[in-house]
Amino acid sequence: MINEMKALVKSEPREGLWLKTAPVPEIGPDDVLIRINKTGICGTDIHIWNWDAWAQKTVPVPLITGHEFSGEIVEMGRNVEGLSLGQRCSGEGHLIGKQSRQSRAGKFHLDPETRGIGVNEQGAFAQYLRLPAFNVVPLPDDISDDIGAILDPLGNAVHTALSFDLIGEDVLITGAGPIGIMAAAVARHAGARHVVITDINQDRLELATRVADVIPVNVTRDDLNDVKAQLGIMQGFDVGLEMSGNQVALDQMVEAMVMGGRIALLGIPPGKSPVDWSRIVFKAITLKGIYGREIFETWYKMIAMLQNGLDVSNILTHQFAAHDYTQGFATMKSGLSGKVLLDWNEI
Repeated sequence: MINEMKALVKSEPREGLWLKTAPVPEIGPDDVLIRINKTGICGTDIHIWNWDAWAQKTVPVPLITGHEFSGEIVEMGRNVEGLSLGQRCSGEGHLIGKQSRQSRAGKFHLDPETRGIGVNEQGAFAQYLRLPAFNVVPLPDDISDDIGAILDPLGNAVHTALSFDLIGEDVLITGAGPIGIMAAAVARHAGARHVVITDINQDRLELATRVADVIPVNVTRDDLNDVKAQLGIMQGFDVGLEMSGNQVALDQMVEAMVMGGRIALLGIPPGKSPVDWSRIVFKAITLKGIYGREIFETWYKMIAMLQNGLDVSNILTHQFAAHDYTQGFATMKSGLSGKVLLDWNEI
């Protein structure tokens, strides 16, 4: 067995990541060792690269980063059952505790002891990853390594979009980043009547139309009220999915909702934001905060939808060899891409 591997490490408390040699992780009796094939670059990884205030208070140094991945199992602990060597897989990157009320009730995604690979624990930007067998998600043969590497963010989109009934509903999505765009595709697949997605980035809005049957609205030049009228939406949108973390976008969403509308929030605003709570109260708006994925219901749902015609492949716009990671991060930071993959078979 190889004892050393290449990995992207946050080895210094400043901007950047560095390709280093690191020891291959040793697994415990309940773990598996995964040889990484593909990884996706996430917005969280950009925060860690930039070494912003959130990263400085959250991420230990040194740390192997990355949490979106696909690969295959190459070693298993003695207690592991139900998996096999050579099995293709992705995995849930949230490592849960077992003592909380939520965890003991099976509500794993709400466990307050959760730690994230690539954020709090050694991550997937490496040739090998240690992962508890509990967190492994086998990949069916009809789901590629490329799609397998973005199941984590797709899961965020699925968890957000399926928070409320969508059949026949009019849906407004604020924020046309990769997760917002995938949420739009999920909403259409799940039976929404109209899906409108807003942003100020025209390239991202055009990408959204290549991924899903949606109506893009550039709020710097288009009036959302005009779009509502054109679509015959008389009272307002039934469901809102806030993906931008932008206070102006949330305010616009609240105004555009029907009385009794429902909003799921995945976007994280920087710092504290003023909220017009009276407007939310008087419109009887339901708000739901979204964190990660429902473990493991979201994984079952999204794999089933992918096998039943959900196609998000056009969200994959760039792929680089892992040793060209600086180009990958620059592309992701440019705002001119969808999902960006790194290939760890080329290192």
